[in-house]
Amino acid sequence: MLRGMARTFRPLLGEVIGRGESVLDFGCGDSPYQSLVEAAGGQYLGADFDDGATVQIAADGTLPLPDASIDVVLSIQVLEHVRELDIYFAEIRRVLRPGGRLVLSTHGTWLYHPHPEDHWRWTRTGLALVIERNGFVVGRMESVVGPLATTTMVRLTGFSFFLRSLPIVGPLLVAALAIPMNLRGLVEDWLTPQQVKRDNGSVYITLCQPAVAPSEVQS
Repeated sequence: MLRGMARTFRPLLGEVIGRGESVLDFGCGDSPYQSLVEAAGGQYLGADFDDGATVQIAADGTLPLPDASIDVVLSIQVLEHVRELDIYFAEIRRVLRPGGRLVLSTHGTWLYHPHPEDHWRWTRTGLALVIERNGFVVGRMESVVGPLATTTMVRLTGFSFFLRSLPIVGPLLVAALAIPMNLRGLVEDWLTPQQVKRDNGSVYITLCQPAVAPSEVQS
């Protein structure tokens, strides 16, 4: 799954980010995508609730950034953890410059994983509807890992949780099990028809832009 996401993000960010443009990672965690942003020539800003982030998100979910100050916003595997989706999207719209882009990914199918909360899963059409209702147009949506390989990864996660509880040998058994299970997942994903993966993704990666309001068109 992580390899599939990386294969999609690397060319996408290279295409979307212009040299010298400001890129806000909204819910950055430990900033795993900073190197990809900087390789594309962007100026990286990481936003999170932790003090260690470049931009600290306020308790109400707002950002201490001026209006129309960011060229590209990244929201990577964050949306499922957001309680107030309207506030989150409103802040993205507010800080994006005219012509700004939003790269957003989230889970279609996966296990419950609070960080610190976990609220949502989407179908392909449901995610597009949520994005559009919050003022954005979806230009592209790609799915990563189909249903067969996802079930294999879920089994691996369950086995790993149990095996890690075993003293000494547990981590060794997890590492040994991960190799054949990941190989099985690769084969299953290769065998899954593209149309099935398209509508049953474990992860959806989208490229969006703010919708233009009628008043903006008239002006």
